[in-house]
Amino acid sequence: MIRIRHAAALATMAVTALTIAVSPASAAPGDTLTMCSSTLTPDGWVDAQWWNSGGCGSGFNPNTKQIKDLRGYPVGTQVNACASTWPPAGWTITSTYYSSGCRYSAVPSFNPNTWTLKRTS
Repeated sequence: MIRIRHAAALATMAVTALTIAVSPASAAPGDTLTMCSSTLTPDGWVDAQWWNSGGCGSGFNPNTKQIKDLRGYPVGTQVNACASTWPPAGWTITSTYYSSGCRYSAVPSFNPNTWTLKRTS
């Protein structure tokens, strides 16, 4: 039991260190970060993938996400993003579809949960 708690504590510290080591302020277009779902996605970033990790707690809900920096991309760029956050200013939704990597709920459905975004301004 102590080993499990110790491993969970180490995993939590690793996720926290990763989040602190690369702050959104110093990121470049396309950079990604991994963080617990309880942390809000910063402006200019989108959720790119969701999964369940012991480092961010327990349970059945996906609790870990990868976020992607969209600031600085040129007009015309297209990217895919989870529909769990709104697109940043200057980005337009061009299509929607289902992706298992963007399942951010414990109750899965096959409804569209992913967007193709295009930089328009």
